[in-house]
Amino acid sequence: MDSMDGRPWSGDEFRERLHRAQAKYHHVHPFHVRMNAGELSPDQLRGWAANRFYYQKCIPLKDAAIISNCPIREVRRLWLHRITDHDGLREGEGGIEAWLRLGEACGLPREEIRDERHVVPGVRFAVDAYLTLARSKPWPVAVASSLTELFAPDLMSTRIKAFEQYYTWVPPWGLDYFRSRVTRARTDSEEGMELTLRYCDTLDLQQQAVAALLTKCDILRAQLDAISAAYPDKSGDGKKGT
Repeated sequence: MDSMDGRPWSGDEFRERLHRAQAKYHHVHPFHVRMNAGELSPDQLRGWAANRFYYQKCIPLKDAAIISNCPIREVRRLWLHRITDHDGLREGEGGIEAWLRLGEACGLPREEIRDERHVVPGVRFAVDAYLTLARSKPWPVAVASSLTELFAPDLMSTRIKAFEQYYTWVPPWGLDYFRSRVTRARTDSEEGMELTLRYCDTLDLQQQAVAALLTKCDILRAQLDAISAAYPDKSGDGKKGT
């Protein structure tokens, strides 16, 4: 129940509300469930990799928006690594490069990933909505939207096992992105939670933070809805990726 006198929630209650918002996270989406069960075809995996790249390339833009809206130098310093984590400090490094290699490992030419020819409108709309959220909301609220990372370490570990067991046609070097996120996402989520708890210090900001996290979950699920529609299961009842 919301505070009747406008006082902020306690730290424990705020944290609990943020964790409850994760129930809508996209790890339970049918597309992800089928992926982890080895039921996606090569075309479906390639379609997912190509479309998810649009999200990956926009992550540093989201983080740059948070920095640009934040007046606190110490927070900007802390958040800055997220941009270089994805963009890299030089050519051939960073999360975006690792995702391009994943796409190549799945059989997509790099130029087809970079030119976004496979990105479907629903994915583009959802990702652009996330950028708008990050640019237009108070910076600690935008930080809270990043807390979908709380599930990422376990999801990445499960995904690595699924690829190694079912999608053996994908070479091991293509999984480097997933491996890097197992540890990095845990650190990032702890960092994001600490900033959210500290700087969402009014009831209004706390409520906005929970709403932003719920919206982010909706955005991630909308991406998978669009990918599922563009790359339907043609086998009728699922088929192991070969």
